Amino acid sequence: MAPLPTSRNLALDVFRGLTLALMIIVNTPGSWGTQYAPLEHAGWHGFTLTDLVFPSFLFVVGGALALSMRKFAGQTDAQFLRTVFRRGALIFLCGFLLYWFPFFKADGSFMPFATTRIMGVLQRIGLCYVLAAVIVRFGGVRGAVVAAVAVLLAYWWLLWQFGDYSLPGNAARAVDLAVLGAPHMYGGDGMPFDPEGILSTLPAIANVLAGYLAIAWLQRQGRTTGSVVRMLAAGALCLLVAYAWDAALPINKKLWTGSYVACTVGWDLVILATLVWLIDLKGLRAGLPFFEVFGKNTLFIYLLSSVAVTVLARLHVGGTSLYQWLFQTVFLSWADPYLASLLFAVAYMLACWLVAYAMDRQRIYVKL
Repeated sequence: MAPLPTSRNLALDVFRGLTLALMIIVNTPGSWGTQYAPLEHAGWHGFTLTDLVFPSFLFVVGGALALSMRKFAGQTDAQFLRTVFRRGALIFLCGFLLYWFPFFKADGSFMPFATTRIMGVLQRIGLCYVLAAVIVRFGGVRGAVVAAVAVLLAYWWLLWQFGDYSLPGNAARAVDLAVLGAPHMYGGDGMPFDPEGILSTLPAIANVLAGYLAIAWLQRQGRTTGSVVRMLAAGALCLLVAYAWDAALPINKKLWTGSYVACTVGWDLVILATLVWLIDLKGLRAGLPFFEVFGKNTLFIYLLSSVAVTVLARLHVGGTSLYQWLFQTVFLSWADPYLASLLFAVAYMLACWLVAYAMDRQRIYVKL
């Protein structure tokens, strides 16, 4: 069957929306103490469904980069660099301000910059986008392949040479402590350690480059059964490499090890191939508008979902936060704690979707 005509890239748009929906569910449980295992990150080494969310965002960023390179082709190098650096800087700034928000403590005093986390999810996306875009612009497909392999091997060597694979002793933590300082790092693991730190951003570039290569390859080969089969085979090969590599370099999301990159790229290729087969080859359309709506305002809805959590946590009802009051009153009052926690997260995701839907109806799209 010949490929059906699609929008800009419907499979990629759906992938983006699906990833955002899962991200919101993962990030907003009713209670962090009652989550089903797949909705929790691996404690240290290992892999869960939740560990696939962030690298999938990076993979989709790379896919979008492949689509935008044709537009960039008409720009001079100076114009291109100005565009991508501005976009990357804005994404980084949004992430930093998100961690600083609400800027004031409960007692009304200003939250000092000295204790604000600097690195984070959007910060990593911004940095990886800029670096991947520059690599693709000046190196093309071959440069993207070489750079992806090079950063993974170089990062492995740095981890092995200057530390170990433990939480307190890894090289990534040592770099962040030296450059950022403990007050500017994430402390949720019992000690200062940033899972989106400086050094561990290097291998994350490979996730973006993998998304670029996947979509660039589909652009050249077309959406055919053969393309889907080869993409599935590539995904399976990445998974085999990941689990073989795990014996020497553990799959670890917080360290963003090379084996983790191979694992997540493998699953992302399998998911993308499946979506291309269902949407472009089989003509599936049922349910897709739900994820398309999310995919059209991804950055704004991500920011909204995070800011709203902070607001709900700061507002109080009867001595407890509005966030917890809603969970306990609306869900925990009648459901099992684990189910109630999941239902709260799903309801929160649907509330964010309603905002995205309203914006789509009004043709309001927030772009950087």
